Amino acid sequence: MTILRSIINRAAFLLLISVAGTAYAQEVVVTDSTAINDEVIPAQDSIKPFKKFKVDGVAAVIGDFVVLESDIDKMYIEMQSQGASIKDVNNCSLAGRLMENKLYAHHAIQDSIIISDAQIEAEVDQQIAYMTQQVGSLEKVLEFYKKENEADFRAELFEINRQNRLAGEMQRKIVDNVEITPEEVRTFFTGIAEDERPVFGDEVEISQIVIKPEIPQEEKQKIIDRLNDMREDVVENGASFNTKAVLYSQDPGSKSSGGKITLSRKDPFVKEFKDAAFSLQEGEVSRPFETIFGFHILTVDKIRGQQVDVRHILLIPDVTEETKRKAREEIENVRQKLEAGELDFADAARDVSDEEETRESGGQLVNPTTGDTRFELTKIDPLLYEQVVNLKEGEISPVLTDQDNTGRPFYKIITVTNRYPEHEANYAQDYNKIKDLALRDKQLQAIEKWMEEKIRETYIKVNGEYRDCEYSSNWLKK
Repeated sequence: MTILRSIINRAAFLLLISVAGTAYAQEVVVTDSTAINDEVIPAQDSIKPFKKFKVDGVAAVIGDFVVLESDIDKMYIEMQSQGASIKDVNNCSLAGRLMENKLYAHHAIQDSIIISDAQIEAEVDQQIAYMTQQVGSLEKVLEFYKKENEADFRAELFEINRQNRLAGEMQRKIVDNVEITPEEVRTFFTGIAEDERPVFGDEVEISQIVIKPEIPQEEKQKIIDRLNDMREDVVENGASFNTKAVLYSQDPGSKSSGGKITLSRKDPFVKEFKDAAFSLQEGEVSRPFETIFGFHILTVDKIRGQQVDVRHILLIPDVTEETKRKAREEIENVRQKLEAGELDFADAARDVSDEEETRESGGQLVNPTTGDTRFELTKIDPLLYEQVVNLKEGEISPVLTDQDNTGRPFYKIITVTNRYPEHEANYAQDYNKIKDLALRDKQLQAIEKWMEEKIRETYIKVNGEYRDCEYSSNWLKK
């Protein structure tokens, strides 16, 4: 088997979390190997109490977890509903993926990997809020997932998220210290047969200049005054912060849950938000403060050691027609000077662009998927594709209207600084891409080695027709 085919076949190890995470699996803690066909009493330290029940259709037991045949059926249906390819999917492959997931979760617990209950509860809140928004009501969500009440649904979502977080953290722990040297990259590349070297599609490097309409100070003050009024109503009159967040907050991610967010100091929230969250006592309400998203007030519901449960209300000041007109005139003027050769694009970006992330690099965009400056046209964002596909190298686009993450409009011009036609992988030209492939291959080898060792030392029992499957891992310990 060639190196590239080997990578493709082994890639299922890193994909299983996203697939298995969608299946609603029932977790059972097994404390005795004889319990497969008898009543099972869960261990005392299990997350939620389970009633005694007869275990039917157990496909496999992996350490402290089981894979039910119904889990496999649910996983297949879930993949279909999400539009995933099921061409080469069968019960054996799904069972193998679920067993891998259980093995990761089992050993995450053995390795004392800690997953915060508060974070999982916050994830469940967000998931239920999103589902409710999609279908219109919580009752419809419960009906769709055949759940009698919200408590049972939350408990099941909690356990699914908990197990997937454990599995994900275990995978990260395995590959965290895997590094690749330039010599290993070269060896990897030379080991690929010439007729099987990857072909990289048409690629472009893109730069842009962004001009954002100014938000008038009077608009900001209106927002601050509104938030101060809300704060006073909560502090002085005992009004519900939760209700105000549902009614008025412009944060779509937390609005429906009353502005609730759980965070730690390590979470990727903007500094101003974290400073406010960790400076208040329980029950305190902050003064209005500004972030890149708008203006907030925030209250602390619960302090949990290094984590806090907060609620916030976000209001976003808007631009005016006048400031939009001025911004468009400014960028039109810049474009005219670039077309006339009076300005260099990179210098103009450094001088006038309002986009901090790209200004210092002369407007150069970085591909968020690969971390380098090239964008493969077949994989580019559809909107960006439409904007650059017909641009010649060095040509400047018309003025384009876009919007930021708050929905406010801004204006930009784009240029293609380099084009790379479709070509077979070249070691010098495509070093970063080859390095990523080589690192991925080495990580997969590390995971394979870990799987082989842990399967040997873990209690595993595969039942019925699933003993006749051909697995990529030695689940049957032959």
